[in-house]
Amino acid sequence: MKPLVLVVDDEETIRATLSAVLHDEGYDTILAANGAEALEKCEAFKPTLAFLDIWMPGWDGIETLERIKASSPETAVIMISGHATIANALEATKRGAADFIEKPLSIESVSLSAKRALRPGTAENSKNQTFTHNTAFTKTLAGKNIGQRTLKKSAILYGQALHSGQKGGLILEPLPLNSGIHFAKIGDSHTVPASVEFVESTSFATTIRSGQNSVATIEHLLSALHAYKISNLLIKSNAEIPIFDGSALEFCRAIEDAGIEEQGGEWFEIAIDREYTFEPKPGSRERITLSPAPELQIQYDLHYPAPIGSQSYTLTGIENFRKDISSARTFGFLKDIGALQKAGLAAGGRLDNFILIGEDRIVNTELRFPDELARHKVLDAVGDLFLTGRPLRARVHAVMTGHSDNVNVLKKIAEFIS
Repeated sequence: MKPLVLVVDDEETIRATLSAVLHDEGYDTILAANGAEALEKCEAFKPTLAFLDIWMPGWDGIETLERIKASSPETAVIMISGHATIANALEATKRGAADFIEKPLSIESVSLSAKRALRPGTAENSKNQTFTHNTAFTKTLAGKNIGQRTLKKSAILYGQALHSGQKGGLILEPLPLNSGIHFAKIGDSHTVPASVEFVESTSFATTIRSGQNSVATIEHLLSALHAYKISNLLIKSNAEIPIFDGSALEFCRAIEDAGIEEQGGEWFEIAIDREYTFEPKPGSRERITLSPAPELQIQYDLHYPAPIGSQSYTLTGIENFRKDISSARTFGFLKDIGALQKAGLAAGGRLDNFILIGEDRIVNTELRFPDELARHKVLDAVGDLFLTGRPLRARVHAVMTGHSDNVNVLKKIAEFIS
């Protein structure tokens, strides 16, 4: 029996076009021109799925969504709009929408969104959802099987991006076994896998890209996902992950509030088998080394002029991330802010979302730890090193390195074992 899809839009041409596309994709359809008619048809026919326009006369899409979910909670609802904001998308998701896509609609976006809503998170839902990036590491460096995990329910967060300054939000959606971790723009069905091979830039933050889709400043979120060993997740956002207070604390809280679902299956640690070293400038003290260890251990040595000086911190055991690392904030130097802003970065920098360092003192805050800067560098490494798609088991020793070095040492390992 074909799934029944309700198409709700006040424009007749859109109803007809969308209905034709869905018929070609193997669905039966019924149509409604407004919210009241949509609710009436939901109550009568109990459709499996509904495509619902957000801007309509009478009941708008959000109000119609609430009424549909109250009357027919099993009906998955995909919101559609040509001029909605991220706030509209987040509000719709909060009230039960399965997805949100933007007009003009394409056959591909309609098809992928329908599949995702009806079979949440299956790997076939996006052409970009390939998982071969894990193969080289796991075939040669497979450690203990720790099983797969996702969230028990979706989580929604609101915040501001550090570099673009854009206000927006973030949706974390559970995915089933063997899906992996993927990023998507709200309103777009295409995804970018959280994998080292998709890294586009590491200038001041880690950015991944696939085709026209990219997402920046992913490292703090990935560090929390690494710490909680989340293997399957869809992350919807704008083009940059919100910075919150400059740490990973809000991500940890969101994961804990949503709860973790143990999914079973196979998910092997990356067990480093020998020493791998990356030196960005041969002969300098800057380097990152990965070597065998019984658990993840990351040591970061930091050396700056006053007022920072030298700091060193070692995280031993990923289970200590929440307590010892998650609240360590990102930092920047006052002398660099002008150049960053001229380059179009740090537009969202505020006195409460990063540590600002002047010539002789910390300008805007009290440190949470005496070695908070070194701890934050460990936090970044925990996130970047999760771009293998697997939890890491190794001893990591980094000296004055950054995102590019974290990524490059992973690429070096992949070259040696491929």
